[in-house]
Amino acid sequence: MSEESVPQVFTNHWADAVGPGGPSRDLCTCIAYTSTRPQRATRFHPERQDTAAPGWIRLLELVEQAAADRREVFKPLAELTPEQRRQIVTLPPAIAGLTSVKHLVLYGSSLVRIPPEIGAMRSLEEFTPHTSYRLHWFPYEITRCRNLRRSTVSTRALYGNYKRRPPFPPLRPATAGTPALGDLDPGVGGATEIRTCSVCDQHIGAGNLRQVWISRWTSGADVLPLLVNACSAACVEALPAPAEGYVPVPHTGGPGVEQPPPR
Repeated sequence: MSEESVPQVFTNHWADAVGPGGPSRDLCTCIAYTSTRPQRATRFHPERQDTAAPGWIRLLELVEQAAADRREVFKPLAELTPEQRRQIVTLPPAIAGLTSVKHLVLYGSSLVRIPPEIGAMRSLEEFTPHTSYRLHWFPYEITRCRNLRRSTVSTRALYGNYKRRPPFPPLRPATAGTPALGDLDPGVGGATEIRTCSVCDQHIGAGNLRQVWISRWTSGADVLPLLVNACSAACVEALPAPAEGYVPVPHTGGPGVEQPPPR
């Protein structure tokens, strides 16, 4: 047998990240993975978290345990059954207490959103939501994780990704006003509640919410589409410049936003 015909063996870096029963995730068709142009319009996933689901209750227990023992690597989905993993569409606000976690592993999840409380995970150095194909965007608060240096994200699933440039979901204009910020439609604004400003961390009053998209480097590897929930026009103006090669200004999404051509 020649050297060229010898099968290669590759290390599975995520063998212990998916838990018993192997991967189990829901997929979506929000973003086209082919070269079909133009891309169809997109919108936020409308799913609400079922807080009575066994998977959610178990996840709350795991977060509490991880905060108590100050663990540095947190792989919550590995401790759930396949059915329980599919019940998780977001993470609880209690992740703000995971201040010792350096590596958050969410490999192969069915998540559709990450809460802004991830910004309180001040020790976070590595973020691994790889193959979470329904996770198309991230909260701007993740930029508060100053130690974040590495991420493994399925970039083809992201809004505005440089390979396909799928459009961003349209955001509600500030002039349209907003309902009570504790009872929102996640299919419209990306969350069921919005309390504080992504930029200054001050309380957002009803009617003052300004949402914009911005694409920024958040680690050594990935440019992520970030959703900003701002309390004022001044906070929007205070945002840093977007990453080169992406929409050059903060924007409100929709198919009318002109993006650079895909690469």
